[in-house]
Amino acid sequence: MAVKSLGPYDFPPKDRLENFHGNQLTYIGWEDHLLFCAPFCFPFPPDMPFGLIIDQVLPGAFGYHPDFARIDWSKVEWFKSGRPWTPQHDKSLAENGLRHKDVLRFRTPGLTGIHGSRM
Repeated sequence: MAVKSLGPYDFPPKDRLENFHGNQLTYIGWEDHLLFCAPFCFPFPPDMPFGLIIDQVLPGAFGYHPDFARIDWSKVEWFKSGRPWTPQHDKSLAENGLRHKDVLRFRTPGLTGIHGSRM
C-alpha cells in the first residue's frame, strides 16, 4: 500500500535526549529468541556500569524465557548497531561508547529458543 505524505513534519521528535532527565535510551534485543519480537527500550544513565544491565536489568526483561537461566555470559556475542562489539562490564555505558538510542543485540551460542524453535 502506497503512503502519501501530506506535508513536511516540522516538529521536534519526542525522543530527544533532553527529554529523559539525564538518561539515554538504550535498545536491547536477544537474537534467535522471537518470543521477544523487538528490542526492549530502557532509559539508563550514561554513568551506569554495563555489568548492571546483565545483573539487574536483563533478568527482569528476559528472565522468564527458559533459555535465560542457561546463558553463559562469557560466551555471549554482542552487537552494537549491527556490528560485533565487546562491552567492558566494569565501565560505564558512556565509557563503552554507548549513546542515546543505540541498539544492542546479544546472541547466545547454543541457545536458539524453546527446543531450537527461535521462540
